[in-house]
Formats: sequence, C-alpha cells, structure tokens
Amino acid sequence: MLNQSIDSAKSKMEQTISFVKSEIGKIRTGRANTEMFNNILVNYYDNETPLNQVANIAALDAITISIQPFDKTVIDDIEKAILESDLGFNPSNNGNSIMITFPPLSAERRQELVKVASKIIEDGRISVRNIRREIIQSAKRIEDEQNISEDNMKTFLDNIQEVTDSFITRLNALQKEKEVEILDK
Repeated sequence: MLNQSIDSAKSKMEQTISFVKSEIGKIRTGRANTEMFNNILVNYYDNETPLNQVANIAALDAITISIQPFDKTVIDDIEKAILESDLGFNPSNNGNSIMITFPPLSAERRQELVKVASKIIEDGRISVRNIRREIIQSAKRIEDEQNISEDNMKTFLDNIQEVTDSFITRLNALQKEKEVEILDK
C-alpha cells in the first residue's frame, strides 16, 4: 500500500516537472526557440487550432524562426495570432511564410527573465513538497487504520523524502540551465 503511494507521488511530481519545463520553455531568451510557439492558437476554419498543427515551425539560425503554413489561406490568421500572443514579436509576412527575428535582450531584461524563471521553478518546488505532504498525510491515515509497524513507516518516510529530494534536484538543474541560457549572450 505504501509503495503505491510512492508511485503515485512520483507520477504527480513528474507531471509537475513537465509543467515547469513547459512554462520555462515559453521564456524568451534572445535565441530562436520553436517551443515558444506551441501554445499559440490560430483561428483555422472557425476552430482554435494550435499553430504547430497548421504550420511547420523551424529555427533558421540562432535568431530567426520561419513559420510555413500548410494552407496559405491561413497565413493572415497565423500572423494575427502571433501579434495577439503575449510573446511580443512583430512577425514579417511575405505571403508564403512568416519570419520572426528575435531582437537581442538588454542586460536588464535578462535579469527580469531570470527572476521569472526562478519564480516558476520555485512554484514547482512548492508543488513537489505539497505532493510529499499529501502522500505522508495519506500514509499516516493508513498507518492508523491498518497498524503499519513503525519500521515500515520510517522506511516509507525515508523513501518519500528521497524521491522528493531527487525531484527538487531536477528542478534546481532546470533552473541553472535556464539561467545560463538567458544570461548567455
């Protein structure tokens, strides 16, 4: 029963890591990153459709993204969706494709982005710790109901702490990686 709790905690913590990766992937670093466009929705025949399902998105070089629609009639809708997104890009439409150039970031803006990334990572750490707390509370209820020995409970608590520490370590590594990416000129 307690092992199932640990498996459940790992699964929830893995979802937290995935969410954090998704969120910090949206942070603009001054380097072309196609993942930033994954959450943009385009009005495609009166349906909100993810941009990556209506166009090919490719990084041409370190500062340029090319968006090639599969259907040329939707190019204006793609351009409008990019302009309305909170990414702050000014797309250039040549009729066949859309080009986006990443302007260089100022040192001040880089520091702001590091703070945003740190906040996202800290929220991830809090989520992982909350998962640990919920699993421990659940295990203590089970302990009371099923007379689980102190030794088994101690082993469980050590195991859940070990799992938690491994996920916190992964989040810390993500933070360092993102900071290097943001501050690298």
